Amino acid sequence: MAEYQNPQQEPGSERRLLVVILITFVVLILSQTVLKKYMPPPAAQPENHAVQTQPMPASPAAAPAATVAHLPSNTVTKQASTETETVIENDLYKITFTNRGAQVKSWILKKFDNDAQNGPLDLVHSAAAQKFGYPLSLWTYDEALRNRLNSALFIASNEGNLTAPATIIFEYADQDLVIRKTFRFDHTYVLNVETSVVYKGAEIFAAPAWPAGFGDELTPASYAASGIDYHNDASTERSGYIFFPTYVTRLTVKAISGGNTIRGPFEWAGTGDQYFTAIFIPNDPVSAAMVTLHNAMEIAQKPGLNPIGASSKDTANIDLLGAAVGNLRGPTTERMYVGPKELAVLDAVPVPTIKNDSPDLRGIVNFGWWGILSRPLFLWLKWTYNHIVHNWGWAIVIQTFIITILLLPLRITQMKSMLKMQRIQPQIKNIQEKYKKYSLRDPRKAAMNEEISALYKKESVNPAGGCLPLLIQFPFLIAYYRMLGVALELRHAHWLWITDLSAADWVLPLLMVVSMIVMQRMTPQAGMDPAQQKMMTVMMPLMMGFIFFKLAAGLNLYYTESNLISIAQQAVMNRTKLGREMREMMEKRARKKEK
Repeated sequence: MAEYQNPQQEPGSERRLLVVILITFVVLILSQTVLKKYMPPPAAQPENHAVQTQPMPASPAAAPAATVAHLPSNTVTKQASTETETVIENDLYKITFTNRGAQVKSWILKKFDNDAQNGPLDLVHSAAAQKFGYPLSLWTYDEALRNRLNSALFIASNEGNLTAPATIIFEYADQDLVIRKTFRFDHTYVLNVETSVVYKGAEIFAAPAWPAGFGDELTPASYAASGIDYHNDASTERSGYIFFPTYVTRLTVKAISGGNTIRGPFEWAGTGDQYFTAIFIPNDPVSAAMVTLHNAMEIAQKPGLNPIGASSKDTANIDLLGAAVGNLRGPTTERMYVGPKELAVLDAVPVPTIKNDSPDLRGIVNFGWWGILSRPLFLWLKWTYNHIVHNWGWAIVIQTFIITILLLPLRITQMKSMLKMQRIQPQIKNIQEKYKKYSLRDPRKAAMNEEISALYKKESVNPAGGCLPLLIQFPFLIAYYRMLGVALELRHAHWLWITDLSAADWVLPLLMVVSMIVMQRMTPQAGMDPAQQKMMTVMMPLMMGFIFFKLAAGLNLYYTESNLISIAQQAVMNRTKLGREMREMMEKRARKKEK
């Protein structure tokens, strides 16, 4: 990822600035002489220069007191005397602004619960925000100026509680700084953001930011799932979403440098974790730029513990990601989506595109390389939930049953191929013994491969026939795995004894291991040594159980049910003529090994 320097600190700018100051000084000296000679004296100024003014309130709530003073330089100061709060609310969220920095202290999503405590989810990571900045703070390359922008007491156009649709304007001005931030809200998760910062008479880059993670990040694993997402027309650093015209770049924690600038054009850009996101949608994609924010923080290994004073084994160092997106050439005007990674909601957010390839925000949901399968699978699962059974666990059960039945022909094809291979094994072994005396480099060794190939052709055997069905199933299984891993709807979804299908559960992994052992023992492994088969019967299930022990319960439900259905299928197939023949051949081979 290319790095860019601060556009306000280009090489040679200090020298040009010194020349401008000298020329300005000379012009001022000459103009003073001319004004004294030809212009009339100025009118007397009134004695009381400072007056108290109140902005026009847009609601019955009183506006904060503000001091407006006419200084000799004719600069007007606008500063609140006390810190106040303004609450914006609709059916989806409740946002609490503070006029200190004109930033957000709390961003509650009403339809989502908090994992750590009872009540709705607050997307503001309170501990991280206190250290690295609150949402909708302003980010500049100058750290001292950045702290000044985000600690100033703004005058708010409204105070108290507001109901969307609503508009709130924050203003601040002193001798060399003029700031204006405007936020407009409607009935969706999208808000309009307008910001401008004039410092010492010049407009500067000061981008609205979501600086420090999300409130649902409670464990080290949840922080590791965060990333930076953006969509643009760059020809490099594109990833994911093969077979689709939409190309989205997702930068993981390790790929992000703090304070790095990525230039547009951007249709949208921002940060997100597994289930929630904060995405900026610039009105002027060409002039937009994103600054990636990367900070480190110490947290408790388990939610609720205080990391201060705790032992090293109870704490963990995690990486916090954030993003600031704004216009490099002047005031920033953009929209912002803050909410869940829910497909139906993201599809409804229009995005101004450059090449008409991404008209909405659907690319934020990362289905991975197998998105061509994962997205239809999810839409099918959601249809099952909406129209057949109103429980996500039972919807997974129904879908898994249908998928496993549809894959049955592949299992039968695999068994037939394995049986054919087992039938010709003695002939293959005789050919190999015939050429055993020749080295691998001997040209006569090639004749062995020709004889084996001729045998395959004569008996209509495909050597890859036993593996091909597995290869066909693999992308399908990975797609289902990926789909369940990003499905927001499984978060806090109940099923039988499970209270959260997106969290780990120890019962289902145990059932999965047992079911795999049973299935391994029932399935004839043609061509495999009996001792090796016994080892695989135990080692493979234990390894899979170790891998899936901490994965989502929804994933374990899918694999466990798939194994149980496969056991029933194998029991039936073992009683067929094909199954009996395979078992007899394996038992005959085992008896020969014992002798």
